[in-house]
Amino acid sequence: MAATDIVKLVIAAALVLLGIAGYYWLGAGSILLRILSVAAGIAAAVAVAWMTTPGREFVVFAREALVEVKKVVWPTRKETVQTTAAVFAFAVVMAVFLWLSDKTLEWALYDLVLGWKKT
Repeated sequence: MAATDIVKLVIAAALVLLGIAGYYWLGAGSILLRILSVAAGIAAAVAVAWMTTPGREFVVFAREALVEVKKVVWPTRKETVQTTAAVFAFAVVMAVFLWLSDKTLEWALYDLVLGWKKT
């Protein structure tokens, strides 16, 4: 990364911090002004960071990610409900199996092996 990019990213971080500082500096003021202070700091930081090589690479990456998301075939509501029901049924079956295993081991160890009868 170039030295100019590092300087720009440091400036971007400083702008975010200034926006947050403005939020606290306007503590007695309107909440809208306080939120706008943070938003302005973030917006300015994004604008500065966008001018760096990593910023431009991120924009390219984000555009490519959006193209890939558009290629995804999302499941229908019916498929989602069926998959959820299958997962829930498996969880219930597994819970019953583990409970039975626990009770069987408890009975075998405490009653048969150790002879500790429950009263």
